[in-house]
Amino acid sequence: MKKFISTMIVAVALMAATPALAQGFKFGVKGGLNVTSMSFDSFNNAVDMAKKNKAGWYIGPTVKFSLPIGLGFDAAAFYDQRNTQMEGNDIKQKTVYIPINLRYNIGLGGLGSVYVAAGPQFGFNVGDTDIDVMYLGESKEQIKDNFQIRKSTLGINLGAGVSLLKHLEVGLVYNIPFGNTADVKGGLKDMYEDLKYKYDVKSNTFQVSAAFYF
Repeated sequence: MKKFISTMIVAVALMAATPALAQGFKFGVKGGLNVTSMSFDSFNNAVDMAKKNKAGWYIGPTVKFSLPIGLGFDAAAFYDQRNTQMEGNDIKQKTVYIPINLRYNIGLGGLGSVYVAAGPQFGFNVGDTDIDVMYLGESKEQIKDNFQIRKSTLGINLGAGVSLLKHLEVGLVYNIPFGNTADVKGGLKDMYEDLKYKYDVKSNTFQVSAAFYF
């Protein structure tokens, strides 16, 4: 996985070096904070999962290209760390995300411009994939679930922001995943039945970003 991260960083650097002479092309660094909203869809609603979302962060190299007509694109390779608490257990997700967005810029004269952007985002898990979650059930019995993080994910980004003084950019992004981002599997056993259940987990994320382009 370290080789994969290194390869992505080199790839982004090559993207910056190849068209460096083209007008409108810029290479920079972007980072920010995110808040993930995790939802559970259960095949069996006999068990309700208690969750608490926490703020996370991300950072990485980024590139953007803008045409005189206002159209352009941006791409990046972020290291992202997200924190969630489920049934009192802290869950830390470490991921490399690669967003590729089509964007449209509206000039504000010498001050800068505003933009809207949308595009796919690819995610690759670089942290733990299986996390045990322990908690007490309604009858005070100890329950053990398994939180399984998907190794790869795909989603779409919807964003907007402001570019200032040719170098600084501040934006907001909302990411919507296609399919599940994780699964929770577990079971309960009482005097009447042996109950197995599974939760599909989806994670929508709201991000605040700041970028500096050289």
